[in-house]
Amino acid sequence: MLKITITETETETRWILQGKLVGPWVREFRSCWRQHRTPTSQRCTVDLNDVMFIDKSGERLLRALSRKGVQLIANGVYTKHLLDMVQMTSKRS
Repeated sequence: MLKITITETETETRWILQGKLVGPWVREFRSCWRQHRTPTSQRCTVDLNDVMFIDKSGERLLRALSRKGVQLIANGVYTKHLLDMVQMTSKRS
């Protein structure tokens, strides 16, 4: 299961994900992402603090978002390590 909450201020759109970013939930997140229009003047952040697991398809989506300048944040050991790897490989591509 994945819960997606979007909060907006004048300067930021924040996507708060809770649960697991796997299989069908990756597709759901991608679909929501494409439907939601974030003004270019706003910073965009994906908050993964409450995500328990991310599969390979989730990693690919996060890598693509990172390449587009989306800020990915997390505080758990597993998720922080995974984001470090995702952001490192997105900078090489």
